[in-house]
Formats: sequence, C-alpha cells, structure tokens
Amino acid sequence: MTVRVRIAPSPTGNLHIGTARTAVFNYLFARHHGGKFILRIEDTDLERSRPEYTDNILSGLRWLGLNWDEGPFFQSQRLHLYSQAVQQLLDQGLAYRCYTTSAELDALREAQKARNEAPRYDNRHRNLTPEQQAAFEAQGRTSVIRFRIEDGREIVWNDLVRGQMSWRGSDLGGDMVIARASTEGVGQPLYNFVVVVDDIDMEISHVIRGEDHIANTAKQILLYEALGAKIPEFAHTPLILNQEGRKLSKRDGVTSISDFQKMGFTAEGLVNYMTLLGWSPPDSTQEIFTLETAAQGFGFERVNKAGAKFDWDKLDWLNSQYIHSMPVDKLTDLLIPFWEEAGFEFTGGRDRGWLEELVTLVAASLTRLVDAVEMTKLFFIDTVEFSEEGSQQLKQEASTAALEGIIAALENQPELTAETAQNIIKQVVKEQNVKKGVVMRSLRAALTGDVHGPDLIQSWLLLNQIGLDRPRLHQGIIAGN
Repeated sequence: MTVRVRIAPSPTGNLHIGTARTAVFNYLFARHHGGKFILRIEDTDLERSRPEYTDNILSGLRWLGLNWDEGPFFQSQRLHLYSQAVQQLLDQGLAYRCYTTSAELDALREAQKARNEAPRYDNRHRNLTPEQQAAFEAQGRTSVIRFRIEDGREIVWNDLVRGQMSWRGSDLGGDMVIARASTEGVGQPLYNFVVVVDDIDMEISHVIRGEDHIANTAKQILLYEALGAKIPEFAHTPLILNQEGRKLSKRDGVTSISDFQKMGFTAEGLVNYMTLLGWSPPDSTQEIFTLETAAQGFGFERVNKAGAKFDWDKLDWLNSQYIHSMPVDKLTDLLIPFWEEAGFEFTGGRDRGWLEELVTLVAASLTRLVDAVEMTKLFFIDTVEFSEEGSQQLKQEASTAALEGIIAALENQPELTAETAQNIIKQVVKEQNVKKGVVMRSLRAALTGDVHGPDLIQSWLLLNQIGLDRPRLHQGIIAGN
C-alpha cells in the first residue's frame, strides 16, 4: 500500500501553529514510508474564506520546509464531485431531503433543553412520502440534505494513537446535514461530507489530525461505508495546550506561523520544536534534528495521547541553537529584513562584508533573529545613547583622560587593526598609569553607550570602518564633563 496523507487547512485565517504541527506529523509520516504528502485547501466556506489567508497558508508551509507532493487542490473547484456523491446517496435511499424550518429546529432544541436532554435532530422528515414533500415545497420551504444515522449502530476503529475507539450512532446527534438548503438541486455541501468525498477521490490512506476531530471520524466512517469506499486509517494527535492546560488559542497571544516569523524564530527551530510537541524521538536524549532526520524515526507508537503544553523557553533554546550554528552568510540574509523593518540604512561603508562582520560579532548572543535589532542599533545610528552605568563611567576623571589619550594615539595610526587597537590601549594604560579596566570600560562606554556588550575590540573596528569611532570618543568626553 502506498501511504498517501493530506493536510487540509481552511483559508478562514492565517496558518495556525496547531494546523502546522498537524502538517509536520503528516509530512514526517509520508516521508518515513516513502509516501505522498498532499495539500488540499478546504474553501467551501465562501463567506469566511479569503485569498490572503490561502497565500499565508501556502507561504507558511513553504517557509517551514513542508513541501507537498500534490496540490494544492481547492474544494471550491470540485463542487461537481460533491453534488454527484450527494445524488448517489439520495438515489440509494441513504440520504433524504429535510424541510424542517429554523423555527421548528429552535423549538425542538428548547424542548430538549427543558427536559435536560442533549440536543439532537429527531429525524422527523426521514420517511416523507412524495406527496408530503410536494406539500412542503408548495409552502415555499427549502430542503437540506440529511444522511441517515441509525441510533443502534456502533462505529469502531483502531486509532493509531489512541487504540480502539467506539461510538454509538445515538451519540451523533441524529441524521446529519451533508448539504445546505437550496431552492433547486443540491445546496452547498458541508465539511463532514466533502472531506470524505475528497479523501476517497485522492485515495488517502491515513487521516492524521487533531483529537478535536474524533467525533467527526465516527460520522465520516459511516459516509465512507455508504459511498462504498475503503476506510482509511486514523491517527488523532494531541492538542497543543497553553500553560493552564487549555487549548492554545488567540487569547494566548501569538498562534500563527507568520507571527512566529515576525518574532524572529527560524524555520528550522520552529519546525524542530513542533516535531517535539506530542512526539518523542527513539533516542530520548536527541532534541535537535532536521525534518529528514525526524522522518527516519517517526511513528505513531511514540506520539503521546495527552495534550502537549507549549513551552516558550524550550522554543527559544532550540531556536538559539540553530542561530548559533548557522553559516554567517545565511544568518546575514535572515537578519537583513529585520534591520530593514527597523529602518536601518546600509550606507556609509555598511556593505555586505561589514554586515557579515557585524553578524559574526553578535551571533552567539542571539536567541531570536529580532534580538539583533536592539543589539546592533548602535552600529546604525550616529549618536549613541548612554545607559546609567555608561554615563557614570564617563563622569569619572580618569575616563576623560583615557579617551583623550586614545584619540591622540589614533592620530598616529593610519589603519586600525585588532593589533593596533590593543597597542593603543596598552599605551594609554602605561602613559596615564591607570588600570587597564578603566581604559577598557571608558572606551566601551564612549563607543557603545554602556559598560556591557559584545567584544570591545571587534566593536571598535566595525565602528572605525564606518567612521563612527572618533565622533563617539569625542561625544564620550563631552558626556563626562
């Protein structure tokens, strides 16, 4: 059997991390078995579907490296298949037209509520005669299409994550609407029906999705049977939870993949983290791996049943590992958009070579890509801002003398190198008979505005290349007086 799996997001919002994690599991399972990973856009909800959401979903999956083998297929372009399947069920007597009005349904629910009963349709129009149908239509009533669900039926399947699952037909809310009302023919088909028709047509072998779809699975198994199709295997993965143990939602802040991008997470770090949300690798000590490596050991026997709590600290740590091991040219490419977004300009000697030197300077200190904005801001502005500690350092009498000595020494240096910079510091220490730490802290405070930061000598060299070191030194002297 060829493994064929699919990810089927609805373009009613941006790509959610829960959907993306489901896509990761589908992708890993397909690659592990040498199968096909299929993308289907479930856009039959015409009122809420938006092209910008479709674009966001496609770009998000590509960014994560979840490249699909077939698709994208759009349900809105496959309506003829659904109409044919609805008609097939009608012709077989497995579905029927229901003329119950909204007011009648509301009255039914209120009566059930008063009796403390679970809401369910009472199947009142299941066995209408042709004469009764004609009478309803003469009243101007439209009809939905309902699929027959027998209360006494037991639906059983072996879930690849949860083991044997069992549902009773009486727990599924009565006969199921599979197409909306229409004045003629068949109206818009609904989710539980079209997903089955698509999975049959695309020969999906395994349906891998979140546990919130379990009740849908029981209904869909009945539809597979009614349409005479082979039932795929099912795997219901754990939900992603917030720290309080509730399903992660927009109320928890960032949940869309594009937002994670803007926050400075790398695709490799985020997809690595999502792989660990509910799945444990065969080697429990291994936490960092590519999609290809994860696919080699992926299987549902190691997927947890319990929900997976989202851990920002773990995500930050994984992300930092990818940043720290990234080639400088690739990291530079990733940082440039963040600098551009911050309004930094690459002028005055800030060419590609200089940028890569700057990236080398700060890379080891980055947790997220966006951290580079604040960390490197001082290299893109003309006037440095002094912290409280930096200001206090410059107000010391020895600091002013040290900075004046450095400026004087620079006049005799046609080119500043790491060696000459070290020699200048040694020279000032000796001439002024002060501790090296005083000179170093004063120099750092003048150049960067603070007494803490990245390597001082490299920072000085970078500022020198764009002509900002001497103006900063003079500014530091002024700030100290």
